[in-house]
Amino acid sequence: MIARLAPSILSADFARLADQIAAVERGGADLLHLDVMDGHFVPNLTIGPMVVRSVSRVTRLPLDVHLMIADPDRYLEAFARAGAAMMSVHVEAAPDLLETVRAVKALGCRAGAVLNPPTPVDALADAAGEVDYIVVMSVHPGFGGQAFLPESESKVRAVRALLDAAGNREAPVEIDGGIDLTNAGRVVRAGVSIVVAGAAIFEDPDPEGATRRLRAAVMAGAA
Repeated sequence: MIARLAPSILSADFARLADQIAAVERGGADLLHLDVMDGHFVPNLTIGPMVVRSVSRVTRLPLDVHLMIADPDRYLEAFARAGAAMMSVHVEAAPDLLETVRAVKALGCRAGAVLNPPTPVDALADAAGEVDYIVVMSVHPGFGGQAFLPESESKVRAVRALLDAAGNREAPVEIDGGIDLTNAGRVVRAGVSIVVAGAAIFEDPDPEGATRRLRAAVMAGAA
């Protein structure tokens, strides 16, 4: 199994963002994860298309844009134009998830669906055959630096089984929240292929070294 590491800039120092992005690139990051929060769907405000566009200018890494927003369909085109390579929307915020997934694909981006901790896996049933990836939230969304919810591992297994049963075996499972060296390998062994980590990387005084160590743990879990 191929596993990839996606540092989340939610925990980065935005006064030094370009330098910190360069550091995780040197450390071997595979993607960059950008959390978009609107203060409505989740109780926090973060970034919009202008920041995504700026980030796209300073990195060669694909941008994994996570839309934690109400009415995501309204903003899909703006984020695609800004440079998103991947766009994920929450099941809980998409009235017609399958239609939204198709709209993201039509814009030339890979389309993901996100599950909050309380949301059952079968909420994805209608879209499981068409999504490009599924994100399992392993914390309650809204803020970085939270503790990993251990029940997320069994949810990852259930999501992997759902994708496989839908004939979508190539679609990866992504995990987001509370990932560090103590659990990165374990979630990969449970079926995760994309590991998002924020505080474990950007709150380290050496984000390049932290990226390298965490990526090694991810690769060990995939071996």
